Amino acid sequence: MSDQDTFKKIISHAKEYGFVFPSSEIYDGLGAVYDYGPNGAELKRNIKDFWWKSMVQLNENIVGLDAAIFMHPKTWKASGHVDAFNDPLIDNKDSKKRYRADVLIEDHVEKMRQKVNKEVEKGRAKFGESFDETQFRATNPNVLRSQEKIDQVEGRAAASLASGDLADIKALIEEQGIACPESGSKNWTDVRQFNLMFDTKLGSVAGDAATIYLRPETAQGIFVNFLNVLNTSRQRIPFGIAQIGKAFRNEIVARQFIFRMREFEQMEMQFFVRPGTQKQWYDEWKKRRMAWHRVLGTAEANLRWHDHQNLAHYADAAVDIEFNFPFGFKELEGIHSRTDFDLSRHQELSGKKLQYFDPELEQNYIPFVVETSIGCDRTFLAVLCQAYCEEDLGDDKSRVVLKLPPALAPTKVAVFPLVRKDGLPEAALAIFNDLRFEFDCAYEEKDSIGKRYRRMDAIGTPYCITVDHDTLIDQMVTIRERDSMAQERIPVSRVREIVRERVDMNSLLKQL
Repeated sequence: MSDQDTFKKIISHAKEYGFVFPSSEIYDGLGAVYDYGPNGAELKRNIKDFWWKSMVQLNENIVGLDAAIFMHPKTWKASGHVDAFNDPLIDNKDSKKRYRADVLIEDHVEKMRQKVNKEVEKGRAKFGESFDETQFRATNPNVLRSQEKIDQVEGRAAASLASGDLADIKALIEEQGIACPESGSKNWTDVRQFNLMFDTKLGSVAGDAATIYLRPETAQGIFVNFLNVLNTSRQRIPFGIAQIGKAFRNEIVARQFIFRMREFEQMEMQFFVRPGTQKQWYDEWKKRRMAWHRVLGTAEANLRWHDHQNLAHYADAAVDIEFNFPFGFKELEGIHSRTDFDLSRHQELSGKKLQYFDPELEQNYIPFVVETSIGCDRTFLAVLCQAYCEEDLGDDKSRVVLKLPPALAPTKVAVFPLVRKDGLPEAALAIFNDLRFEFDCAYEEKDSIGKRYRRMDAIGTPYCITVDHDTLIDQMVTIRERDSMAQERIPVSRVREIVRERVDMNSLLKQL
């Protein structure tokens, strides 16, 4: 089964089991806008909770914020979004499909990288345990030729995007023979810029209304509140401000399910540091953020670093953590050294001093900033993609199971009576009512026990508790583990304790 087939199954599974629905579906939906169903809302909440606790609860020098979506329009002038928040748009004349020109080039480069990786794997198979990948990449003629071409394409694209040379971007697409993914046509229009911000009106009378914007990122809410947080939280540099919130971008091509949407949620932290120390903190946060993903059980092979060739106007260093989605490696989180650009610009346009007095240096300065920015929806999709598993159980039996980290699972434990009689439902409900105050629980008594297990497997419930006739005699129940399907008998009196040990988020936090 191809990766695209797997991805289609994941999308179908997400809808069937109440994780993600197309928004306004009864009216044929709204492009690139999605709603989270009962299980999706819980999974997303747990992801946000894990991020928030790892950032704010575990770090005494990081505090939280919840800034408004609407901001003064000068905010976006200062940040550069009004003048420069554009994507290069290109249309295919034959298929009538619209694309981001830079993404077409990125996808083309990724195909070249995959060819290099295949060459490396051939070398690994040939030389076995003696294989030295670093030396092979540095000396193999085929790899060197391919890597040189990759560097040339990436370097030229970065330079043309930075200078705004859109004609050269089109020329590069044509020279590389990049075709429309839908039709295979290479008949392209000129490249043009497209501003991504949504605007609206603030005011009760249309003629008097001011144009404001739906925020395209959450970071600016942190920067304009820098002094408020500094003065009320008693923090000293280095310190951070974390925020989870909605952002909006009028994407040219919103595709790949919830990977690229027009309304999405970001989990961001801006870490304010003394100028000159930003490289040290940039490296530190790279290390911490990769560890966060690994704690979730993300396979090392599914994560990689991607250094930015084309730095944003505010950055002196930037790197992405990319995840291997079914449609290829794509950005999951960005770590950026933003210098003092944002605070300096807001100080300039507002006329308010946004400085910090450093008691050790006995001087005022505008702090530098190291940012970590992760897409909540993309993390949701990455978790879902990695968890989705189809298993052959033999005897023409199979199951679809979501092997979610137990701490993130929408339902932590399900409680079943073996049958709907003989006092078993009453005994099961007593256990359920005891657990529900501490865990997200489910109770089911419809259908056979096997079908109930399968339903819980499909939504990722890590543990099921079954009450049978022996329970009424010995006060023991069966606990079934989702991934291994192993079953064991445990005392009713220890159910809550055992479940807590196995699904508690603290077990993840302690690994950070």
